[in-house]
Amino acid sequence: MWALIKSGVHILFLSVLTLVLTQLHAQSDTTKPVVDTLRPGKDSVKNYIPSDSLPVVARPMSNMAKVDSIMKHHSPKKAALRSALIPGWGQVYNKRWWKVPIIYIALGISGSVFIYNLKNYKDLRVAYKGKYLATTGDSVLYWQIRPDLLPIDMNALRSYRDEFRRNIDFSVLAFVVLWGLNVVDATVDAHLRPFDVSPELTMQFKFGHSPMARTNGVSLIFALK
Repeated sequence: MWALIKSGVHILFLSVLTLVLTQLHAQSDTTKPVVDTLRPGKDSVKNYIPSDSLPVVARPMSNMAKVDSIMKHHSPKKAALRSALIPGWGQVYNKRWWKVPIIYIALGISGSVFIYNLKNYKDLRVAYKGKYLATTGDSVLYWQIRPDLLPIDMNALRSYRDEFRRNIDFSVLAFVVLWGLNVVDATVDAHLRPFDVSPELTMQFKFGHSPMARTNGVSLIFALK
C-alpha cells in the first residue's frame, strides 16, 4: 500500500516538474526575439530609418524673421537717443545723410531769430528804462540808448519791448519743436527701415495710347506686385 502511494507521489512530482520546465522553456522562446531586437548592433540605426523618409531641408527665413534680424542690428531707440543728444546724428545712423543739412538749416534759422529778438529786447529795455529815469533827473542810462531808438516815444518803446519779449518765447518754442521733430524723424525712419519699398510699389506715370479711351494721354499706374 505504501509502495503504491510512494510511486503515485513520485509520478505526480515528475509530472509537475515536467510541466514547469515546459512553461519556462516556452517563456524563454517568446522573450528571446524581443531581446534580440532590442540589442544594439552595427546596423540598428539603419534598420529603424524608414525607407521613404526625406532629409530635412532648412526653411528660408520668413519676413518677420528678417524684420527681427534688421531691428536687432538697427535700433530705433539708438536713433532717437542720438538725435536727442546731437541733431542729425540719428539721421546719420539711419544713413539718411541728405536730411542733416535740412535739420541744421531749420535749427539755425530758429536760433538766429532767437538771437535777433533777444538783442532788440535788451536794447528796447535799456531805451525805455533810460528815458523813464531821465524824467526823474537820472540820465546815466539815457546816453546808452541806441541812436535809432532815441526819437521813439516811451509808450512805443514799452510796446515794442513787450512784443520782442513774446517773440523770444516763440523762437525758443520753435527751436525746441524743431529739435523734437528731428528726434521723431530719426525714430520713425528707423522703424520703417526693415520695410522694403521697391519701385514696384510706387506710383508711375505712363505716356501713350489708351485702348479703352481710344486716345493718347497720360496714365496713372499703381503697381501693387
